[in-house]
Amino acid sequence: QVQLVESGGGMVQTGDSLRLSCTASGRTFMIYAMSWFRQAPGKEREFVGGLTWNSEKTYYRDSMEGRFTISRDSVKNTMYLQMSGLKPEDTAVYSCAANRDPSTFYSRRSESSTYDTWGQGTQVTVSS
Repeated sequence: QVQLVESGGGMVQTGDSLRLSCTASGRTFMIYAMSWFRQAPGKEREFVGGLTWNSEKTYYRDSMEGRFTISRDSVKNTMYLQMSGLKPEDTAVYSCAANRDPSTFYSRRSESSTYDTWGQGTQVTVSS
């Protein structure tokens, strides 16, 4: 099994930057791709972006690209979400998730059901 642990959340002000981390442990060789999702209060969980673990090809939700950057450190088995120009509407619980199936990742990477393993989430609050 794979375990995921997020860190780096907190309270920031509009315009600030923040970097979230998601560290994988266990059978990490099973991971094909990892993604970030977020869920704001009263809203559905939404796909932020992801990357393929070995090739590091990144994918973003259209509205996120430019302000958000996803990367990984293969030595640390950690994926990062660098967020800049944060806005109050970015306030949410951010979670990372791991996928083991290339076919589902490419066809349905924005859907929660595509992912086998989830972290516990980390709160990001952006004040105006």
